Amino acid sequence: MTHDRDPRGAQPAGVSALTALTVGWVSFAAVALLGLGMLSYFAELDVIPAEGAYRWAGIAAMIVAIGGFAATLSWMLRPPRPSYASAVVVGLVAALLHLIVVALGALLGGEQVVGAMVAVSMLVTQGASLVILLAGVVAAWIAIALRRTRAGAPRWPWEDGADPE
Repeated sequence: MTHDRDPRGAQPAGVSALTALTVGWVSFAAVALLGLGMLSYFAELDVIPAEGAYRWAGIAAMIVAIGGFAATLSWMLRPPRPSYASAVVVGLVAALLHLIVVALGALLGGEQVVGAMVAVSMLVTQGASLVILLAGVVAAWIAIALRRTRAGAPRWPWEDGADPE
């Protein structure tokens, strides 16, 4: 006896864009903060070494990076099957926004342009920007994979109530 339909049922669609976005930005925030903490602990360095304005610039930069990550990811998740390559773009946007806000925060905190560029160069050379970039790429890839996947709950053929057998 042959069947024209798949005995496992219809192929499910990936998760909704909102669910993938939520998992993505929460994953990014968690992995980026964990990564920066681990970098600080194992490399025995302060991610933002100065007091005052730099601390607030770092906090604001992380908030803006998370927001920029979420905004860019929401744009990339619109198609039903988004490209995995867009994960790199999302990670780059988050890392660049982080650097820009740290520089602006240093300038608004009274630093000269040279001082702001030193703060930015320290983030790049000591690896903090790389941590944010990699966290962004990984979290965006996870969200895109959730959106693209066709996985569903496993079902045996006899679990289908409409099956006459």
